[in-house]
Amino acid sequence: MGFKSRTKDGVSRLAPAVFIVVLAQPLAGCLLTDKLDPALDIPAAYTAGPKSQRAAEAALPPLDWWRGFKSRELTEIIEQARESNLDIAAAIARITQADAQSRIAGAALLPIVDADGGVTKSKSSQNINNTGVGGNKGVGGGRARTVYSASLTASYEIDFWGKNRSALRAAEQSAVAARFDREVVSLATVTTAANAYFQVLGAQDQLRVARDNLTSATRVLNLIKQRLDAGTASELDTSQQESVVNSLRANIPPLEQTLQQNKAALAVLMGMTPERVKIRGGSLRAIAIPRVTPGLPSELITQRPDIRLAEAQLASVDADVERARADLLPSITLTGTGGYQSAALKTLFEPQSTFYSLAAGLTQPIFEGGRLIGNVDLQKGRQDEFMQSYRKAVISSFSDVEVALTAIRQTAEAERLQAQVVASSRRAFDISEQRLNEGTVDLVTVLNTQQTLYQAQNALAQARLLRLQAIVGLYQALGGGWLPKPKIVEQADAR
Repeated sequence: MGFKSRTKDGVSRLAPAVFIVVLAQPLAGCLLTDKLDPALDIPAAYTAGPKSQRAAEAALPPLDWWRGFKSRELTEIIEQARESNLDIAAAIARITQADAQSRIAGAALLPIVDADGGVTKSKSSQNINNTGVGGNKGVGGGRARTVYSASLTASYEIDFWGKNRSALRAAEQSAVAARFDREVVSLATVTTAANAYFQVLGAQDQLRVARDNLTSATRVLNLIKQRLDAGTASELDTSQQESVVNSLRANIPPLEQTLQQNKAALAVLMGMTPERVKIRGGSLRAIAIPRVTPGLPSELITQRPDIRLAEAQLASVDADVERARADLLPSITLTGTGGYQSAALKTLFEPQSTFYSLAAGLTQPIFEGGRLIGNVDLQKGRQDEFMQSYRKAVISSFSDVEVALTAIRQTAEAERLQAQVVASSRRAFDISEQRLNEGTVDLVTVLNTQQTLYQAQNALAQARLLRLQAIVGLYQALGGGWLPKPKIVEQADAR
């Protein structure tokens, strides 16, 4: 309803609306509050982890945890990936979008002000205005009229029920979720880069093993050929050893393919083409084994970015539920227009040229075909969905840490045992090769020890790779690096 002055009648018309709003505020508080309880079951300690609190805090992962492997090239690769990875760049762009959405949602809490200026020139028809009743001509018909105007219009929705505040809170939590999503992508990029680099080293180790065994097998083949020339070996012995040599030679191309594939994967993670990336590599034996402990399960909830992401998404949906319920309640809008209007430009801004109008409106939804109730049910369904996703993220994080801790312990033991197998297999092959040269052992024994050594060396390289990947898996399960805990400084007694 509009009015041009603050009359008592205008105030009396607004009084019922204001009265309804004041009475409905306690009701709104009851209607809009409905947050679910996640009911998390947090264990006191990890089953596969340290048993004491002091041990649990002995080696928490640092922020730059990848430096613990003592590889300069790995550090360079990860830092390049953190800076240039395209998935991380896309996640940063999503943060920009989420921040913009927050500003858009927050605009509803402020009044909307528009400025308007214009010139209107009009002329009435002489045939209508210059002809009176009975054919008598009137006066003034057909005159041109010019009107100048300049005005401001403001409108504002009173957010009694918190609808607009809920929309802003939902957008802000989405912006927070976008930041944690960026951390999730960054952590996945770093761990993938570390694993790909270790696979490069593992492929290089296996290539060295294959080539060393090929050299040994070729040496044995030459020895057998010498014995064949001397008449102490048969064509069958020669053919068998040639088969071993050819098998070892055939194992090399797949390993070289794996090596190049992982180098290309590293290039993509670094945001570069494979032609621009030079990976020197080396050996898994040169990689240090960092020591890391998981801390307490209760601390994991604040460290894992995927848990914080799920938590922020749940908070955003909680606000969406409040907004959907607020849509069921009345909305009050205030509108005002004021400015200047004159037939002459020189008198436009004089006091007698001013005009204004004020209006207040109250709208209560009554029937919209179930759209508003359906939206409430929709948002409550999304709320329950994100609640379960949040609970799953927490439970999965505990499981990930347990699995990683077990994997570290078992792979370390497997590597230790496999190193013993390699040592004994190496001794057996060296002895059999020496005795073959002396003519005191048959070729079958040499072939068996040779094959056993090759398999043991391959298994050792794979065991070392699995151990390093298990450590990377623990870092990922812990959410990457942790900020150092503040040190408590004990003040000595001044007395």
